[in-house]
Amino acid sequence: MTAAAGTPDPHEPFAHPVTGLDEVVHQRVRLGILTIAHEARRVEFGYLRTQLELTAGNLSKHLSVLEAAGLIEVEKGYAGRRGRTWIRLTAAGNTALADEIGRLKQLIARVETADTQEDR
Repeated sequence: MTAAAGTPDPHEPFAHPVTGLDEVVHQRVRLGILTIAHEARRVEFGYLRTQLELTAGNLSKHLSVLEAAGLIEVEKGYAGRRGRTWIRLTAAGNTALADEIGRLKQLIARVETADTQEDR
């Protein structure tokens, strides 16, 4: 992109990393869901609700978006006599999370590089 005009430079080999951020994944709550599910491999609805400080309805809406996008699987069952809902990342979810983290790392590197150049 040309700095002066703010238009794409056809000679620039890569678009700015922010253009690759996924709106479904990047939203704060959904990124939290995907990250926690990645860490836990299988996570219970109540745990997500508590960790992300959400209402059950709000969490359900975000889970529906992620499930519709094919990024998570929702499993319903029982633990004793109590109904439980578990969330697990799909292969596509793992890929989407890794891609998002990669783009964020690229953005961080650009900021750090710019800060280093300003110090000179």
